[in-house]
Amino acid sequence: MVPVVVTTGVDGRRTGRRPATSAAELEHLALQMFTKRGFEETTVDDIARAAGIGRRTFFRYFASKNDVPWGDFDGQLEVMRASLAAATAGEPMLAVLRRAILDFNTYPPAEGDWLRRRMTLILRTPALQAHSTLRYASWRGVIAEFVARRAGQPVDALAPQAVAATHLGVSVAAYEQWLRAEGADLVALLDEALGLLATGFQAI
Repeated sequence: MVPVVVTTGVDGRRTGRRPATSAAELEHLALQMFTKRGFEETTVDDIARAAGIGRRTFFRYFASKNDVPWGDFDGQLEVMRASLAAATAGEPMLAVLRRAILDFNTYPPAEGDWLRRRMTLILRTPALQAHSTLRYASWRGVIAEFVARRAGQPVDALAPQAVAATHLGVSVAAYEQWLRAEGADLVALLDEALGLLATGFQAI
């Protein structure tokens, strides 16, 4: 549940709902503010004040304002890394990657609107592009590690890096399509895009 914006009484004390007490609550509140005011126009102090917390508490949840739209990205990456590591040796590499990426991008229905807000910010906010590049590199790194193990190659070799980059590319394309089409099924779009990649785009 997302806390409402907190108001300040005449004596300077905060009134209204309780302060944000989790990263998810703070993230949702910040996303609402970014949508209404704009990302660059909303400061950390604005978010902390609205959430009823101090600036220092904000930084216990997020290292920077730029990290807010990404949510628990690092935690989810670790889940995907574990999923890839648990795959059986007999399962085709591309099938493992396809399943892991679909799982990584499967969210509860209640998170659909928040995901759309997050991805709109990530993909369409110039101020976030440099930070997004670092996040994309982390995502590609997890894929490349898995491919390198399967291929018996260094993680920075061409094949692992190429596989990671192409999977990121088609995934971002699916997200862009999803943002343009209200009501579209994200997982279905990702599955279609990854299927095209797996077959060398022969269906086109």
